[in-house]
Formats: sequence, structure tokens, C-alpha cells
Amino acid sequence: MNWTDERVEKLKRLWSEGLSASQIAAQLGGVSRNAVIGKVHRLNLPGRAKAGGTVATARPAAKRPAATTTAPRATNFQARPAAARPAARTAGATALKDDQSIDTAQVLEYVPVTNTSLPTSLRLTLTELTERTCKWPVGDPLKDDFHFCGCEASESSPYCKFHAKMAYQPVSERRRA
Repeated sequence: MNWTDERVEKLKRLWSEGLSASQIAAQLGGVSRNAVIGKVHRLNLPGRAKAGGTVATARPAAKRPAATTTAPRATNFQARPAAARPAARTAGATALKDDQSIDTAQVLEYVPVTNTSLPTSLRLTLTELTERTCKWPVGDPLKDDFHFCGCEASESSPYCKFHAKMAYQPVSERRRA
């Protein structure tokens, strides 16, 4: 497809009227939406006219505050202190404000629940599992005490009744979570 002078002028006129790239492509005929967008960018046309009649302009880049630290720069990454950074939050559709700070992450320690009643496990290894045994893994696979439940499993599930309840949740419970 060749962009003739009259097609380029029509493109400019339709773009300034606020038509979308798809609408312009349909009116020009024989050209895709992406071709229209590419030509608009190559022509450096301003933003399209909005419904209010004003022409949209590119948003100015957010201003960053000047650094006020006078401490010498650290020579490696580990020596630098971790500072809280402000998080940008939108207010409306166009304004950005720096009004929050993000603190460093805290490491949480896993504490297993001790007040649950588990079925008696047969403590089977991987080679001892059959089609009728529960294949629920218990423990850390990298540790010596790792094993599988081994209780009797139903025909339709690889797990025993207890572990099947843990593995398969009804759709209503998943939606609530």
C-alpha cells in the first residue's frame, strides 16, 4: 500500500477529528489499523482530539527530587544502606503523587500447626507406592524423614479421603478465597 499525498492529508484530517486508528483504516480502505498507527507516529502527529474538543498532549515526565545525600558512594552493592523509596500512586487519571513509602520486607518463619488431627501415615517411600495408596507427600523431600501418606486411596483420586479434602476444594470455597 502506498501512502499518497491525498491519503496522508485524509489521515491527518481524520486523526485531528479524533477518529480511532480502526475507524481511519476503515475509511481509507486497503490499510490496517497498525499501518495507520505507524504512519501517525512517523508523521509525529499530536494526540487525537478528545470529545471536549481539545487536543491531547503528551504527559510531561514526572519530576524526580534532587539527591540531597552528601555521603560518599559505596563501592559495592552490599555496602549500601537500604533506603525506603516513595511509591507512586495515581490520583485521578493523570496526576502522580509520592505520598507513601515502602519499607523493607520482613522474613516470616514458618510454624506448622500442631492442633490438627492427621490420619496415621504408613510412611511409604516412592518405590512402595501403588495405585491404591495415598500419594500425599509428607515433609521436605531433601530430608531423610520424607515419605508419602500411604493410606488407602479411592479409585477416583490419588489421595486418601483426608488429603483429598485438602487437595480439592469446592468451587464456591475457591471463589470466596
